[in-house]
Amino acid sequence: MTMNYPNGRRYSVSSSSDIKGSKKINTKFSNRGMTFEEMINETNLYYLQRDIAVIHKKPTPIQIVKVDYPKRSAAKIKEAYFKQASTTDYNGVYQGRYLDFEAKETKNKTSFPLANLHDHQVYHMKKCVKQQGIVFVLVWFSTLKRCFLLSSSSVFDFWDKKQNGKKSIPLSFFESDGIEVSIGFAPRVDYLAALEKLTIGGA
Repeated sequence: MTMNYPNGRRYSVSSSSDIKGSKKINTKFSNRGMTFEEMINETNLYYLQRDIAVIHKKPTPIQIVKVDYPKRSAAKIKEAYFKQASTTDYNGVYQGRYLDFEAKETKNKTSFPLANLHDHQVYHMKKCVKQQGIVFVLVWFSTLKRCFLLSSSSVFDFWDKKQNGKKSIPLSFFESDGIEVSIGFAPRVDYLAALEKLTIGGA
């Protein structure tokens, strides 16, 4: 199947894959390892099942343009377009507050490149903060196997300085001003415990 982004770029998916509303969450640890997204999704399922929070990955609206019908009872999407640019990855409700965050991964060992974020995502986060939502960014340094939660205010500060040559957020800043997230088994990525270490109003 071929997906087309708003900017015209194409994204191919294995023909054996079907687009569904959500990916089935594997609740058993696999030797192959898990992607950062899978780790967060499993964590969200843990929170949901224990009535800690209701947080889900946001679906991306698509426009289907080509469908094959190999069998009368089955349909396979062959080509589709992303209808609009995405905002942030996850949102939900935690302790009566709206929660919204972006999850990013980098192989860089010393910094997080700001190029991994986009104008529309930062714009969305700023709008959520104005409505008193809890907004933050989770960053997974995949090479180091370390995860950090960084408040929206810190992200905005670096983003607004980007035009003055600030192209990345140093790992040292994550260590001094962010909160390192514990990686375990249940929950896999306990980011809400890390969030509790920040002042809610500043997140």
